[in-house]
Amino acid sequence: MRETGVINEALTGAAGAVLPRPRAGTAAGNPLPWLAGVSAAFALVHLALIAPGLGLGWDESVYVSQVSPQAPAAFFSAPRARGITFLVAPVTALTTSVMALRVYMAVLAGCGLFLALWVWRRLLPAPVLGVAGVLFAGLWITMFYASQAMPNLWVAYGALAAVGFFLRAARSPGDRWAPAGMAAGVAFAALMRPTDAVWLALPLAVAAVVMRAWRWPLLLVLLAAGLVVGCAEWIVEAYLSYGGLTARLDRASEIQGRLGWYFSVDDHVRALNGRMLCRPCDVPWRHPVTALWFFVLPLLVAAGVRAAVRGRRHRTPLVVATVVGAALAVPYLFTVGYAAPRFLLPVYALLALPVAYGLVRACRPRPRGRWIAAGIVAAVVAGHLAIQFRVADSAADRVRRSTADLERVVAELRALGVRPPCVVSGAEAIRIAFRAGCASRQPWGHDESITPEELAAATRRRPVAVVVADGESPPAYARGWPAHPLPDLGSRTGLRVHVSGAGR
Repeated sequence: MRETGVINEALTGAAGAVLPRPRAGTAAGNPLPWLAGVSAAFALVHLALIAPGLGLGWDESVYVSQVSPQAPAAFFSAPRARGITFLVAPVTALTTSVMALRVYMAVLAGCGLFLALWVWRRLLPAPVLGVAGVLFAGLWITMFYASQAMPNLWVAYGALAAVGFFLRAARSPGDRWAPAGMAAGVAFAALMRPTDAVWLALPLAVAAVVMRAWRWPLLLVLLAAGLVVGCAEWIVEAYLSYGGLTARLDRASEIQGRLGWYFSVDDHVRALNGRMLCRPCDVPWRHPVTALWFFVLPLLVAAGVRAAVRGRRHRTPLVVATVVGAALAVPYLFTVGYAAPRFLLPVYALLALPVAYGLVRACRPRPRGRWIAAGIVAAVVAGHLAIQFRVADSAADRVRRSTADLERVVAELRALGVRPPCVVSGAEAIRIAFRAGCASRQPWGHDESITPEELAAATRRRPVAVVVADGESPPAYARGWPAHPLPDLGSRTGLRVHVSGAGR
């Protein structure tokens, strides 16, 4: 009850007051060097140490294929949104170079980190923003996905910007562009992942009412408008391609294993050792050290919020950031029955702010102990970042090996006559097909986009390859096609391909 009272007091205690601004000309009043340095280092470290040799993953192949001339568009399943496809379109329309895409996305990621935190320059001191940027960018998840064509990092940037603009609009009547910035942040997040944007907008709407924010009816209207604008393409596509909004939501839930009540916190803990996807997450927890920060995170957030509430000056921004971050975590921790660390990137981006605030405050005791406290904090953060980089490097190395294996598989298919125009179906069809310049078509499963009869009929016009994993049998229409062994693909051994007559 006392904690609830503290939060309510923090949200309502300064109604109508203008948030304090750091003094100009001081280190706290000049966030540009802090944010520029962190953002540039983030992009450069990723490009130098993580991006080289990083081929396109399964989801990336789907998103990029929608606008790339390299191969026909892969099937776009119900849960996906096209925001990330729009983001990569300028470069994929010009070149099929994966490295060019990586450079483009890494530079954008660095700029996105800078702009999202820049929104907060009137809300929090520059050192806090700089440390928050280091903590968020230093996570292996952020570092690994910096240049990938995946939506979660961009939802994190949209959430950071939306919450920052919301706070500025709620407290500063003279900040004319803040309401529009809030709506744009929500719309951007919705364009990337519509459901995430709903969980972003709901706590902001509640906060607007509880805080008795200045112009709160306008803020509610703009929050709704941002959601509608950002989700519009996804909703229209639902009626054009999925049989309506309800049908698309139901299919999306089915593909995600039927949304419901799950306790997936332990799944996310296991996945923090470098797993991109933990589904089903029944693997042993082999490297507990990689998840220690996950257990410490709630304590650090609480300490930062407590310090802000006691100091009163920055309590509202940090309480709101914490509440919205917690709301964004709810669907992935308690309604989805599996884990992917990237899902929680928006949560980590917002919670980095109270953690950074607490760490900066911890370095400001009496002058005699200041350097000791700063040294301890710096040593702990450096150790944490070293572990995070080790995990990111290990994950990137696995993708590099998988990329090399895929190239060998594609070379073998080309030697068997599977060349554009062609169709690939079966195991790993999306990644193989995109690299080979073929269409990927599945007659069953989450990516069902063709019937077995249509796939068999396609053999009269083009080569069709059906990839079968070890221990599986080919579909009936391909049992008479010659089988050829394929190189191993990571842990998947014993792959073989059945190629139609057109392919031979």
